[in-house]
Amino acid sequence: MDEKYRRAVDAAAIFSETDLGGRITHVNEQFCAVSGYSREELLGQNHRMLNSGMHATDFFVDMWRTISRGHIWKGEICNRAKDGSLYWVESTMVPVIETATGRVERYLSIRFDISEKRQLLHSLQWRVGHDVLTGLPNRAFLSDLLDQALEFSRQESIPLAVCMLDLDGFKAINDGYGHATGDLLLVEVAKRLRNVVRGEDVVARLAGDEFVLVLRYVHDLPKLRAALNRVLGAISAPYSLHGKDINVFASIGVTLFPHDNEDAGTLLRHADQAMYVAKQSGRKRFHLFDVSRDREVKATHETVERVRQALDAGELRLQFQPKVNMRRGQVVGFAAVLRWEHPQIGLMPARDFLPQVEETDLIIDIGEWVLDRVLAQLDQWRQAGHDWPVSINIAARHFQRADFVERLKNLLARHERVAPQRLDLEIVESVAVENIQHVSACLQACQALGVQFSLGDFGTGYSSLSYLKRLRTQAIKIDKSFVRGILHDGDDLALTTAVIGLARAFGRQVIAEGLESIEHGELLLRLGCEVAQGNFIAQPMPADDVPGWVAGFVVPAQWRAADATAQGHGLGSVLPPT
Repeated sequence: MDEKYRRAVDAAAIFSETDLGGRITHVNEQFCAVSGYSREELLGQNHRMLNSGMHATDFFVDMWRTISRGHIWKGEICNRAKDGSLYWVESTMVPVIETATGRVERYLSIRFDISEKRQLLHSLQWRVGHDVLTGLPNRAFLSDLLDQALEFSRQESIPLAVCMLDLDGFKAINDGYGHATGDLLLVEVAKRLRNVVRGEDVVARLAGDEFVLVLRYVHDLPKLRAALNRVLGAISAPYSLHGKDINVFASIGVTLFPHDNEDAGTLLRHADQAMYVAKQSGRKRFHLFDVSRDREVKATHETVERVRQALDAGELRLQFQPKVNMRRGQVVGFAAVLRWEHPQIGLMPARDFLPQVEETDLIIDIGEWVLDRVLAQLDQWRQAGHDWPVSINIAARHFQRADFVERLKNLLARHERVAPQRLDLEIVESVAVENIQHVSACLQACQALGVQFSLGDFGTGYSSLSYLKRLRTQAIKIDKSFVRGILHDGDDLALTTAVIGLARAFGRQVIAEGLESIEHGELLLRLGCEVAQGNFIAQPMPADDVPGWVAGFVVPAQWRAADATAQGHGLGSVLPPT
């Protein structure tokens, strides 16, 4: 190199020359200053003496392959100085080619020290991925760390636990001692968490007093419980901050992968749900996420949403099951039965979809739809010359609304041509006794509008004479689970007999549900129960089929014979007429 060019390079950059084997043949003062070696120590030595160990072998293989072919190589290299410290240089390696032969005869290296730049970049990257207060990974970095841990667990088939930890009572400490003390507490909690977990585990801070632990190599539940108890113990040990002794505890929610086989975001959400359960259970404890329960919740949610769509799309249907007076051979009313005409499955009974809906406000929308449709149907039958009352099951969530009576009043006003007495609302015994005072007041208010009431599933809950006295319903329905067994089960027969006796004592009509045979009807008549409904009499049917069925209904001859026997024993008139 021409001397004047060399002086220019020496002034601007770190410069060196090496032979084809990588031995150093020339260095400038800047090279010596940054490496810490003297010129005498460097000349004749292989450039490998500066290797930091930070680069893979392939890195240098690629570099030597490039320059040995006569091409310029550029890149960033980390070197190790004489005192063991690391420094980064931006390097350009230029092969010097002999003009006559065209072969590479030596290499020139021009470098610039970028250590400060790299340090600043590292600091910025660290700040992006870490919580400044505690030095722990933050939410953004945690996502990467958790993804890496999950990938490793999948490949190695080793479970890991994702834990959400929240300090109990941290707000009170912030309010009572100030935010500066609260910050010191968070720093100390972070230190304790790092000290109590293993090196391969992850500790991160999400925000406020929420921390996340990713515990790897979880081989069994006893070891996981032991680890979590150590964490709880470490957090609950007293803190001394600004000369004050402070006590704080933690609640931990845990989910275990791959038993909970979800992505990182879902696992964190499940751990958070479990943490909430831990807090509700008394705090200073941990709770393991219940995967099977979560699946049930998801399935229920999906069903509720699909039923909501069915209601909006007009897929719900009403059918009507007759109630008959077996003694007189007359149809005395109908029970409205809900069905779902599913586009793929077909007609579905209510038991297949309604239980999942009953704990949501959707049941109120469905209940009001049923009331409106029944009133409209009663009006149609009235115009056709028919006068059949219809009973409707009212869900607990619907009936217990504070505005139930007012909304019912509005519905009746919308169908003003229908006599309110034709509407029979049925509440089940368990709902009635759950809040007897409210139910009794609501029942009386509805009856003041003219609406009739029945008490359903009687005998399955907390049957009491005091309940019958306070719940002045017009009818009592014997639950079908008892009616089915009266022919062969002495207990069911005794219960049915007792319900009929109570109805007689309180002047209420009694209706038997679930009638399955002629023999069931015969026995009920002998016991003094005249009115029944069930599939033996008729399956629920569309409203258009009702008039034709009623016209063709004939009471079985055996029931007439049973009625004659009952009359002979003086039982035919023990109940109020229907």
